Amino acid sequence: MPASLDFDDRLLSLGLARVAEQAALAAAPLIGRGDEKAADQAAVNAMREQLNMLDIRGVVVIGEGERDEAPMLFIGEEVGTGQGPGVDIALDPLEGTTLTAKDMPNALTVIAMGPRGSMLHAPDVYMEKLAIGPGFAPGVVSLDMAPAERVEALARARGCAARDITVCILERPRHAAMIAEVRRTGAAIRRIPDGDVAGVIHCADPDATGIDMYMGQGGAPEGVLAAAALKCMGGQIMGRLVFRNADEEARADKAGITDLDRVYTRDDLVRDDVIFAATGVTDGNLLSGIRREPGWRTTETLLMRSKSGSVRRMQYRTPLR
Repeated sequence: MPASLDFDDRLLSLGLARVAEQAALAAAPLIGRGDEKAADQAAVNAMREQLNMLDIRGVVVIGEGERDEAPMLFIGEEVGTGQGPGVDIALDPLEGTTLTAKDMPNALTVIAMGPRGSMLHAPDVYMEKLAIGPGFAPGVVSLDMAPAERVEALARARGCAARDITVCILERPRHAAMIAEVRRTGAAIRRIPDGDVAGVIHCADPDATGIDMYMGQGGAPEGVLAAAALKCMGGQIMGRLVFRNADEEARADKAGITDLDRVYTRDDLVRDDVIFAATGVTDGNLLSGIRREPGWRTTETLLMRSKSGSVRRMQYRTPLR
């Protein structure tokens, strides 16, 4: 039976939410402790344990790195009980390890699942990304436009001035010229220190988050995760891989990518219906972080299915042990 016919997204969605929740709860004791590696490892351990309880034949296509770089949740690792549908899994057990270690906003646990073959096997290289929310015609903005042109084009499409647009950009030295150009349009910029999956997701609900557009270079694997979220929420993302040397081009070849200049759309990055779950670790614009109350801990999880377009916000309360 084809994997797409065997993929019961409704049945699997609550299990996926539990995976994200448990990873966030595992990382919670390390919030603000200054130890990025320990926080990440705690989330990885919990996420893998929960995935192996699901009745799936899962393969990690976006994960912690290659087999020789990551002892678990590495790219190509098989997870699940081995019973049930064949699925692709994209994950980031702790998106924002630095944010967690420093108790800064917008750290999340993130995971997406789709039928086997549904997600691009993105190599671990940079990707130039551009994202906007739902309701706009295809091509209203593009990667071939200069940053200022993108802002002005989106403002025209919205029927507003450029100064009414807010752009989210990852704070890195490589983005200095982009930030300067965007500022010259009069647009506002929200700089984020880490967590560009959350940055892209913010575009899907600008009324709530205040973010209209995301642009800049970040990890290609995170681009696939962000595309999975926008597949559920609506919105556009465009990505083009960035190669700095021959070794990175070899990674693309290993992943089966031959057109190194291709611009990927959301539906190129995620080709079939998916489930997406994210749980807040620290407070952010998108989700509340872990709440510690006398005797209890509470999580907030965003659970979405692209097939139905459903978006659920779920609270989970568990006794402190």
